[in-house]
Amino acid sequence: MQLREEKKGNAAIHIPDSLIFPVYRTYVLAYTLLMKPIIFHVDVNNAFLSWEAVYRLKHLGGRTDLREQLCVVGGDASKRHGIVLAKSLSAKACGIHTGESLMEARQKCPDLLVVPPHYRLYSRCSRAFMDILREYTPCVEQYSIDEAFMDMSGTQSLWGDPLLTADTLRRRIYEELGFTVNIGISENKLLAKMASDFQKPNRTHTLFPEEIPRKMWPLPVTDLFFVGRASFSRLRRLGISTIGELAHMDRELLRTHFKSYGEVIWNYANGRDCAQVESVVPPNKGYGNSTTIAFDICDTVSAGLVLLSLAETIGMRLRRDQVKIQVIAVSIKYADFSSCSHQKTLPAPTNITNEIYHTALELFHESWDGCTPIRHLGIHTNHVRDNVDYRQLHLLDMELSPFYRDDIPCCEKLEQADAMADRIRSRYGIDSLKRAVFVKQNAMDHMSGGITREKLDVDYEKESLL
Repeated sequence: MQLREEKKGNAAIHIPDSLIFPVYRTYVLAYTLLMKPIIFHVDVNNAFLSWEAVYRLKHLGGRTDLREQLCVVGGDASKRHGIVLAKSLSAKACGIHTGESLMEARQKCPDLLVVPPHYRLYSRCSRAFMDILREYTPCVEQYSIDEAFMDMSGTQSLWGDPLLTADTLRRRIYEELGFTVNIGISENKLLAKMASDFQKPNRTHTLFPEEIPRKMWPLPVTDLFFVGRASFSRLRRLGISTIGELAHMDRELLRTHFKSYGEVIWNYANGRDCAQVESVVPPNKGYGNSTTIAFDICDTVSAGLVLLSLAETIGMRLRRDQVKIQVIAVSIKYADFSSCSHQKTLPAPTNITNEIYHTALELFHESWDGCTPIRHLGIHTNHVRDNVDYRQLHLLDMELSPFYRDDIPCCEKLEQADAMADRIRSRYGIDSLKRAVFVKQNAMDHMSGGITREKLDVDYEKESLL
C-alpha cells in the first residue's frame, strides 16, 4: 500500500491511497448527481423546403428563395404520390397543411408553386447537419432526417452557458449550411422537443420543469407529444382541452378510459419522461416496404409483380443487416381507402427473397376478394432474428444436385443466389440485374417500396428556376 504525504505546518501526515480514492469517487458521484441534465432538441425549420431553397440558391444560380414564396414540396400527383411534404410560411398562412393532397392545397391556393422532392439531396444535408451536432457532444440521437436530440449534460465547462451554446450552434448551422433550426432546451427529451416547437423559425426556447405551468399548460392538448386527433376527441368528451387540464386530471380516471396510454399522456402533461438520449441506433424490430401503385390493380398477375418487387427490396435489406425474420404480413389498401392485413408465422426464420414473396402471395390470395380495385400494397415483417447458420430442414427443402454430388438443400441454393444478386447490384447498381418478368415491364419498378426513384433525384433541367 502506497502512502500519500501532505504537510500540515511542520508535521507530515501520511494518507493511504485506500482512503483517498473512495473519497474522490464519492465526491465525483455527488457532483454528478447535483448537476442537472441538459438536453437539446434541434429541429430544422421546414427541412425539405429549406434544403431545396438553399441548393437552388447556392448551387443552381437561383435568384428567388423558395421559403419566401407561396410554395410547397410535393410528390407526383399523376403517380398518386401527390401530397404536401413541406410548406412555406405563406403557404401555411393559406391554410395548407403537411400531409394533405396537392389537389386540396391547390383548391386553397390556385397560384401555389409545387417543387418535386429530392431525397438524395436531403440525405446529404441531413448528414452535414448531424456532423455539426456531433462536434458539440458525442451523445447525439438522430430522431428523424431533420431533427435530433443532444445530451449536453456536463458540457458547460467546455461550451459555457447552454442557452448561449444553443444560439452559437444555430448561427453556425445557418452560416455553414444556409438553413435555420429551432433548439429546445430542458432536462428531458419530452420537454426539449416541446420547447423546440414554440415560436418559429430560428429560435431557441427553454422549457424547464419550473416553466411548465407558464409555458406548457396553457397550450391546447393536441400540442402535447403523443396526443393525436382520435385521442383529442376522447379527451374532449372528458372536458379536457388544454395540457394543464390533462395534467390535473385524476390519473386513475385516465387509466380507466385509456388504460396504460392514459398514464403515459398524464406523465407527459406533467413533464415527466425518463427516456435517455441513445447515440447508438437500436436494431430494427421489423422490416417492411409498401408502395402506392400508379393505377388500380384488378388482377393477381399485377399484384404478384408488385409483391415480388417489394420482396426483392426487403430481402436485400435483411441480408445487408445480416438478420432473418419469421413473421410476414401483407397489407392491402383499396381504391376506396379501406384496408386489410393478414400475417403468417414461418416454420423457420428466413431472409430469402423467394420465400418472402411466396408467403406474401399466399397471404394476398387469402385476403383479396378478387374484384375490389387495389391502390396500395405492402409487405411487413417482424420477429427479427440474428443471421443464424442453422435451419430445420423439411422434405421440400431438398432437391437432387445436378452434379450428383449429394443432396443439397434448396434453401441453401436460394441463399447463394440471393447473395450473388446482392453483390452484383452493389457493384453495378440495382438495375444491373432484374428478374425476367420485369425486363419488358415499364409500368412497375423491379425493386419498389420506400423512397421511389423519382423522389431520389430531380432533373433540374426540366425545372424552371426563379
